[in-house]
Amino acid sequence: MEYQVEDITPVKKQVSVQVGAEEINAAIQAAVAMQRKDLKLSGFRKGKVPGSLVEQKFKKEIYSQATQDLLNVQFSQILGEIGVQPLGGLDVDAEPISRDREYSYTFSFEFSPAIDLPEYHGLQAEKQKRDVPQQMVDMSIERIRREKSTLEIVKEERYPGDGDVAVIDFAGFKDGQPLEGIKQEKFELPLGENQTLPDFEDLVKGLLPGQTGEGEVRFPDDFINQDLAGQTVNMQVQLNVIKERILPDVDADLAQKAGGHDSMEAMRQQIENNFKRYFEDLEKSKVQKKLLDQLSAQTDFTLPETMVKSQLENMIENKTKRLEQEGKRLESEGSPEEIREKLRPEAEELVKNHLILLEIARKEDLSVSSQEVEQYLHQTAIQNGQDPVQMKQYYEENNLMFALRDSQLADKAADVLYAKAELTEIEAPSPDASRDAPSNEEQKNDEAQGGNS
Repeated sequence: MEYQVEDITPVKKQVSVQVGAEEINAAIQAAVAMQRKDLKLSGFRKGKVPGSLVEQKFKKEIYSQATQDLLNVQFSQILGEIGVQPLGGLDVDAEPISRDREYSYTFSFEFSPAIDLPEYHGLQAEKQKRDVPQQMVDMSIERIRREKSTLEIVKEERYPGDGDVAVIDFAGFKDGQPLEGIKQEKFELPLGENQTLPDFEDLVKGLLPGQTGEGEVRFPDDFINQDLAGQTVNMQVQLNVIKERILPDVDADLAQKAGGHDSMEAMRQQIENNFKRYFEDLEKSKVQKKLLDQLSAQTDFTLPETMVKSQLENMIENKTKRLEQEGKRLESEGSPEEIREKLRPEAEELVKNHLILLEIARKEDLSVSSQEVEQYLHQTAIQNGQDPVQMKQYYEENNLMFALRDSQLADKAADVLYAKAELTEIEAPSPDASRDAPSNEEQKNDEAQGGNS
């Protein structure tokens, strides 16, 4: 293998690599050996299938794996020799290898600029101490009761109200013509939870079981469906039945079902402890941000543009998801160029802070082991219901392992920055139970749903 390194910008390099045919053949042979190790084919014992037959039968898979294995080995060797660690992933331009042929490819990457870091030990900041109001614990218990509730059909004749679930058939019409996609039968609509447009919910609440009604419903201008955004539609609704939510009693049985607790007192204590941990982690993140702001104000260096663009894309993707959950479109916030312009200062700040943390990690001689990376990928895959092996393969194939290690390294550096700071503890304002509590999803993952985290 031979390679040449070219400086594209002060923070970006490109490497051109040439590989001889002998090295290519060796990589293919290694991939063949791995493929045939446990292979069973009719007429051959396990692991005894001739290599030539294995290569012929699984040529595409073997050459693809051999290419990936070869590149990974050479990436590590080259980067080690030139003494530069990439920031984020590698931008690779490479085709699959072929037997008996020389091979060439290129890859480019951005790296951390030289940072003249000021003294970061002993930075001063205030740290708020926050108590957990019992109202917040009560709200969490009510949320658990709701999750463990059952639905029963209401037998009395009455109008549906907040807290009920209305089972409806509905269809939308415009100028007397039915609208495609605005029709459903036996749809269960929770009332009083802001899960639909207010006009539509009011229409449902005005019906008795068995009744049909209709009314005008206006969709907001930023509605996610562009064909309906800003439109007024005639909605026809039939209320089939009303289901009432029956909440379980607040007793030891609920405590056992919700989190395996022996009593409600134990469950309340666990929830309160988890809220305390949540607030402590939240305050720690705020303090780390204050400390980084102090360092950022004293440093100035070139930001890798690809990192800024990547951060921008992540922010736009997250913003799009948040808006879609609210039934809105990203376009309601402005043109793509306007949105990027608004978000760019924040993206640059995040990238700058990330690079400062990596410089702290270098000065503190911090490292991230392969085991830590494996553990992170395994836990992340399990939490998201994915296959850990496939997740690791995705990170490897998309050259994201460097970015993952850097992210973990930055987290360790942030912990060092926090541990070395001089913090003054102050009393925090009384929290608003409905405003300051974790989101429903955070509580499911942390404090309320399991109760034992």
